[in-house]
Amino acid sequence: MKKYNNIQSVLKIRELRKSFGDNHVLNGFSLDLYEGENLVIMGKSGSGKSVMIKCLVGLLFPDSGKIEIMGNDIADLKQVDMNILRMQIGFLFQGSALYDSMTVRENLEFPLRKHKEMYEKKDELVVETLESVGLLSAIDLMPEELSGGMKRRVALARALILKPKIIIYDEPTTGLDPITAKEIIQLMRAIQEKYNTSSLIITHDIDCARVISNRMILLIDGVNYAEGTFNELANSTDKKIKAFFK
Repeated sequence: MKKYNNIQSVLKIRELRKSFGDNHVLNGFSLDLYEGENLVIMGKSGSGKSVMIKCLVGLLFPDSGKIEIMGNDIADLKQVDMNILRMQIGFLFQGSALYDSMTVRENLEFPLRKHKEMYEKKDELVVETLESVGLLSAIDLMPEELSGGMKRRVALARALILKPKIIIYDEPTTGLDPITAKEIIQLMRAIQEKYNTSSLIITHDIDCARVISNRMILLIDGVNYAEGTFNELANSTDKKIKAFFK
């Protein structure tokens, strides 16, 4: 397993707890995401992956625990500072979530509107980012004219356009055929190498996890139940861990 002792942690979660009534979703979940790393989080449906992401981006408030993003304790940040920090986090939504009434160009320009200096360079940034995902030819198409794989590429371009330090991928291959899913995984690797992004990847796709991950965490019973490389976890004799690799 790759050693991260001398590499900066860009995201820290410590003892995160979140309950909804008697439903205890997160029970002391912790993780570190390191600079330039692809970290895969796997867990069964309802295990708390989406709740953890919402706590990360400030859409939910944890009951207890600590979240640091690039050295900033998000509990201490004012809303304006949290908005600035969010610029450093790209998000690839499950299902792409493009704006149907906007062209590809307009979808990519949209995140730039609140950032004057970047918006002034919007044409250059849109072209550069679409070239990164191999879709410059689609710049003036509408989402309805795109295939599922093309939509996912455009969504990735939109996540990249603010040049974030961290990208969160929510089920990046869900709903794609095997060939297209493989292309998206290869693109994710290329993006990491080009931009040195740190990626937090939520997925049920075991093939995606095998190819993309530097490390994996299994979220079971609301905690970081197991952590290691794909091969380390795949060779475990623990029944709860083995269930993910059947």
